[in-house]
Amino acid sequence: MITQLTATEIAAKLRSKEVSATEVTQAFLDRIGAEDSKYGAFLAVDAEKALAQASEAQARLDSGNAAPLTGIPVAVKDNISTEGIETTCASKILKGYIPPYDATVVQKLKAAGVVTLGKTNLDEFAMGSSNENSAIKPARNPWDTARTPGGSSGGSAAAVAADLAPLSLGSDTGGSIRLPASFCGIVGFKPTYGRCSRYGLVAFASSLDQIGPLAKSVEDAALLANVITGHCGYDSTSIPADAIDISDLKSGSLKGLKLAFPKEMYGDDTDPEVRKATEEALDALRREGAEITEISIPTIPLGVTTYYIIAPAEASSNLARFDGVRYGPRSQGQGHIDVVAKTRAEGFGHEVKARIMIGTYALSAGYYDAFYLRAQQVRTVMTHQFNEAFREFDLVISPTAPVTAFEIGSLSKDPMQMKLLDYCTIPANMGGFPAISLQAGFAHDMPVGIQLMGPHMGDERVLQAAFAVERVFETQRKRPPIP
Repeated sequence: MITQLTATEIAAKLRSKEVSATEVTQAFLDRIGAEDSKYGAFLAVDAEKALAQASEAQARLDSGNAAPLTGIPVAVKDNISTEGIETTCASKILKGYIPPYDATVVQKLKAAGVVTLGKTNLDEFAMGSSNENSAIKPARNPWDTARTPGGSSGGSAAAVAADLAPLSLGSDTGGSIRLPASFCGIVGFKPTYGRCSRYGLVAFASSLDQIGPLAKSVEDAALLANVITGHCGYDSTSIPADAIDISDLKSGSLKGLKLAFPKEMYGDDTDPEVRKATEEALDALRREGAEITEISIPTIPLGVTTYYIIAPAEASSNLARFDGVRYGPRSQGQGHIDVVAKTRAEGFGHEVKARIMIGTYALSAGYYDAFYLRAQQVRTVMTHQFNEAFREFDLVISPTAPVTAFEIGSLSKDPMQMKLLDYCTIPANMGGFPAISLQAGFAHDMPVGIQLMGPHMGDERVLQAAFAVERVFETQRKRPPIP
C-alpha cells in the first residue's frame, strides 16, 4: 500500500511514474476518511484544495521541474496559519478563524510542491503533553487507541504513525514534537531555535516555540527540515542562515562519535523498563563504535520548574489578544470588560486558564524577581552547562521520555506527573538546541524513543548522527497494529 511507504519511497515512485501525485493524495484522503475516526488525528481536511495542489505538483513532475518532496502530502498542526483553512489551535475561542495568510513554513511547502492534506489535532494552544487538552477531541495512539499519542503535537504524530500522512509539521515548546514522536514510534525533529521561521505560528511561548517535522524515517524528517528552514524577514528571531544542509546526511558514522549521557536524565520517575530499553540501546551504539560517557549536568532536574514559570509567563502575554474582539466568537456581557471576561472564561479550557493565571502571577509586581527573573537565571546556567558539554562531546544522548504512552485519563488528576513527561526534552528548548527523537526499543509493548541533542546550529550534525543511529535499530523497527 502506498500509504505505508516513507516519503522518500513515495517520491521515488512519483519520479518513476509508477503513481501520480493525484493518486497518492487520493490514497491518503481515502485512508483518512476510512480510519481517522479511530485516531482523532485531523481537525480539518480540505480534499478539494489538496487534490488541486496534487494536480499542480504532477505538472511540475511532468515538466522535470520538481523538488525532492514535490507531490508528497503533509499534515499541518492546527496552530500553524493556513490561508483559507480554519486554524483553531484546538480551542473554542478560535472557532471559525480563517487566516488571511500562510505561515512562512506553509509558503515554503507550497513553493516545493508539497501537498497540504489538512490540519492536525493538538492540546489547546499547544499546552499539554497528552493531547487530552484539545477542546475538540482527544487524539489516540495508533499502537493502542486507549493510550495517548503524547502532546502537544499528538495529532501530527498519530497521523504519521497511522499511515494517514507520510509527513507532518508540529511545534515544540518543551518537547511537543519529540514526546509524541517517542510515544508513537516515529521520528520527531526540533531544529535550532530561529532556524525555522515562527511567522504564522500562533505564539505560545515565543522564546521557546519552534516548528519542526515528524516523519517515519530520519531521511524523511531531514528532507522536510530542508524545505521549511532558512531565514525569514517576517520573524525577528529568525537566524540569518541558509536552510539546513542535508547533502552529507548519509555520510556519518558512529565510529568515534563522542556522546555524553547526563546521569540526571534518569529522573526519579523514569520507568525501569524504559531505563532498561535505553541501556540496551546505548550498548548497541557502543558496539557500533560510539563512545558514550556519563557526565553530570546539575541543572537538568530544575528544568521542569523553570519551564513552567517562563512558558506560562510568555503565554499570559501572547494570549491576551484573544478577547472576542479581534478573533473568534464573542460572549455577551455588560460593557467591554464583562464581554472580554466572559469570552475568555467560556472560550479557553482549564489548562490554558491555569497557565495564563500562573504566568500573570509570575510577572506581577513584587513577584517578578522571585519567579520570572530567577527562572531566566537558571535557564542561563543550564544553557551554559550544556554548552560546556558540547565543547567536549559531539552530542548529548538520553531517553526522550521517562515513560511510554499511558492510558488516556490516567494522569488527568495528577498534573505534576503530567508535566514531568517533558523532563528530558525541556533542556533543548531552554538552550535553543536542535534535538531529535527516534525509536530505539520497546517497553510494555510500546515504543521507546531515544533523543540526540546537538549544539546551537548543529542541526546537520544531529541529523547525520540520527541517520547512523537509525540504521542500528532498523531490524527492530515495527509497525503499529493498524489495518
